[in-house]
Amino acid sequence: MRMTRAHSVEDLRRAARRRMPKAVFDVVDGGAGDERTLRWNRESFERIPLRPRALADVKHVDSATTVLGDPVAMPLLLAPCSFARMCHSDAEPGIARAAGRAGTVYVVPGGAGERPEVVIRSATGPLWYQLYMKPDRAANAELLDRVEGAGYRTLVVTIDTAIKPYREKDLRNGVTLPVTPSPRLALAGLGHPFWSRDFLFGTGGAGVDLFAARRAYHNFTDAIMHSKSVTAEEIRWLRDRWTGPLVVKGVLRGDEVAEMVELGVDGIVVSNHGGRNLDGAPATIDVLAEVVEAAAGRAEVLLDGGVRRGTDVVRALALGARAVLVGRPYMFGLAAGGEAGVDRTLELLHNEIIRAMSLVGATSVKEIDRSLVGVREERP
Repeated sequence: MRMTRAHSVEDLRRAARRRMPKAVFDVVDGGAGDERTLRWNRESFERIPLRPRALADVKHVDSATTVLGDPVAMPLLLAPCSFARMCHSDAEPGIARAAGRAGTVYVVPGGAGERPEVVIRSATGPLWYQLYMKPDRAANAELLDRVEGAGYRTLVVTIDTAIKPYREKDLRNGVTLPVTPSPRLALAGLGHPFWSRDFLFGTGGAGVDLFAARRAYHNFTDAIMHSKSVTAEEIRWLRDRWTGPLVVKGVLRGDEVAEMVELGVDGIVVSNHGGRNLDGAPATIDVLAEVVEAAAGRAEVLLDGGVRRGTDVVRALALGARAVLVGRPYMFGLAAGGEAGVDRTLELLHNEIIRAMSLVGATSVKEIDRSLVGVREERP
């Protein structure tokens, strides 16, 4: 697919679906259980009306802002999505390059197929690093030393994945996580030969690599398959150990915020893991205002889950988010067109943010406030 023929995230999603084996596409697109939380993330955005300001001069609209001290061209960051190689061999280095060109932050996943030292070599902008805590504290300390030494300034610790996720759709498809080379996968890939060749050997920016898929698998499993519960003790240890900004990802309750702030957390991501862990958890946009109120300016609050349009970004900022993160949208772009597909995803979303700001009468991110959204419709 020519990337210029994609005019929305949904166009990229359809292109990704055509290119990938169904079982692999479902890994990216699907959620846990009956996928209620996955649906609610989108439906809840759709229930919030926008209230444009009249008589606003929007000849010049600026979407630039800062997030935890990092300047960004728009209030949209790239969320950590593990094992991007299942979409395209450009994988994390390609995503990092695209994020840099777009002037925004990429949160490199702890479950990346490439080591953090390798990914940051491709970066032209700020990269954050996502941490899955391991049971062995010495292993955590060694990883933090590597990440800090490589040049990562902000650490994002995921706190909502104490156990390995159980996703029935993947089990029905016969897919284990992460996606590993297997006879069954090879059979499924017969109908998608370009995807299969790229996944196994690489045809992207890194060129052909006979062992790329196996190496990516081992990097993933080493980082993510032995995660543990994250408690106040672990956050306190991380705060003492990490000198830069510290962010926790996976918060859905305002009554937990005060303790996190006291522990020294600088940022909070309101997240339900994209509906991929606990089915029945609330939509993130529905609890955003509660978390923002509890933070009371003592920590920057971000949101992920369900963002597909620039109008969604404006809604989230109007309810108090500093910025949003997107995961599936850029993974669809990566699957559809590799690094160029990520470029197109960010171009589309940035343009939508500018148009949405213009049409609601906000010339800067600072002008996006609660007055721009109405009372949400009740879910039937």
